Formats: sequence, C-alpha cells, structure tokens
Amino acid sequence: MQKVITVLLLFSLSFALKAQDALPTRSIFLELGGAGLPYSFNYDFRFDKERMDSWGMRVGAGGYSIENSSFFSLPVMVNKLYGNGPHYFEMGMGMTFFTYKENRFDNSYCSSWYYDSNGNYVCNSYVNYENNYSFILPVDGSPSVMGTLNIGYRRVPVDGGFTWRVNLTPIFNNNGFWPLFAGVGFGYAF
Repeated sequence: MQKVITVLLLFSLSFALKAQDALPTRSIFLELGGAGLPYSFNYDFRFDKERMDSWGMRVGAGGYSIENSSFFSLPVMVNKLYGNGPHYFEMGMGMTFFTYKENRFDNSYCSSWYYDSNGNYVCNSYVNYENNYSFILPVDGSPSVMGTLNIGYRRVPVDGGFTWRVNLTPIFNNNGFWPLFAGVGFGYAF
C-alpha cells in the first residue's frame, strides 16, 4: 500500500511540476475596437503548445442592443507571434462576420396618399429608401463580412496572468479599405 501511495504522490508531483513549466499558450480577453469592431470577448490559442512565438487563432463574439438598433459580431483570425516572453510582436488576418438591425419604423415611406370618407389615412404608393448602414465603411446589407488585418504588440507574462495588447487593425470590404482602425485588449493568459 505504501508503494502505491508513493507512486501516486510522485505521479501527482510530476504533473504539478510540468504544469509550472507550461507556457501560457491560451488567453481570454476583452478587446475594445479591433477585429470585433465595437468590442468583443475573445479566446486566443497557439497551435503549438510548446512555443509562444508560433501560429495561433482567435475567435470571439461581441455586440450591443440600444433602443431601435442592434449589432452582433463574430471575429475569427489567424495570427503569428514573434519575440520572446513577455514581449511579442503580433501579425494576423481574418474575417469578422456581423449582423445588424436598424429599426427606422419601415424601409419605405408614403409618396402619395389621401384621406378616405371615414377620415382614415390611405397610402397609394410607397418609395423604398436604400440602407445606409456603415461601420466606418459602407455595408451592403446584413449579414455581412468585414476583412481584418492585425499588426501590434502583445504582452504575455511567461508564467501566465494579466495580459494586454495594442493593435492597428485595418478593415476592408467590397466598398473600401480603412487602414486606421485600432484596438486595445485586456485579459488573462493561461
């Protein structure tokens, strides 16, 4: 029995020592601006669990609902870190899928009307107006996709913990390119 307890204790100790040596290749963070557009909650991980300066991926979700409008975004990016802990240069690219809704009562207005014999308002013909939604760049409709690039600095403590990032995040779609969009993120690396 004593041998079994000793083996279990050594086995548990080896896992504890290995866990202390593990790199913080995963993180969760809140990003204001950046790939999630207004903001997003994200999960980032490295494909190679043994190296921080490697390729990785992030996925997130963000959105809001205010009075008569709502917005939901889903950023997905691949990225590469360069450098040594805790300082990394980050480059990446991806797409942000998003949907929005703007309630303007209706997508049309009455161009010709009359009052019937009971005094009720009656519209003869409607004119549809175009959707003028834009998030920095004009958007053709909802749902939609915005391409994103990422160039920035990421600080990740070598033993995990509080992490932060600052990024220039150019965005683009079929209506144009905006190079000066940026983001800042704060979170926890583990």
